[in-house]
Amino acid sequence: MKIPSTSIRVLSAAVLGVATAGLAGCYVVPVQPTPIVSSPIVPPAPVPVTFAASLYPSNDVAAPYGRVGASVTNDMNGRGHFTTQIGPEVFHGEATRVAGTRDGVANGTGNYGSYIACRYTMNSTTLGQGTCRVNNGATFTMHVGS
Repeated sequence: MKIPSTSIRVLSAAVLGVATAGLAGCYVVPVQPTPIVSSPIVPPAPVPVTFAASLYPSNDVAAPYGRVGASVTNDMNGRGHFTTQIGPEVFHGEATRVAGTRDGVANGTGNYGSYIACRYTMNSTTLGQGTCRVNNGATFTMHVGS
């Protein structure tokens, strides 16, 4: 005997309805909670800041050079780079701060073999003053910032 197609559809719908009703009250519960994975928050790296500095002659040996420009780039981690040109000689070196103070030193070597040594105190985050001495005896007063 052949079952009419309408009866097959009704029977299929009934079976599907019973299966759905049987699962309606079920839900899945994990046996162990899934750990929440988070990446650590990394603060942005400090951005270096460059300060202009002026060196003014403070003795007769330095007088022929006149006012000299310099720059100090602070890497915001207690260190930095120091650059100046006195006459034909270009000096490059490091600038460091004494931890917990406003005092620092900047030293550089020249491309002709001379060297410069500076000591400074920052009066604020952008202004400071100090002195520099070149190994030929020239001395300068230094003003950092503008």
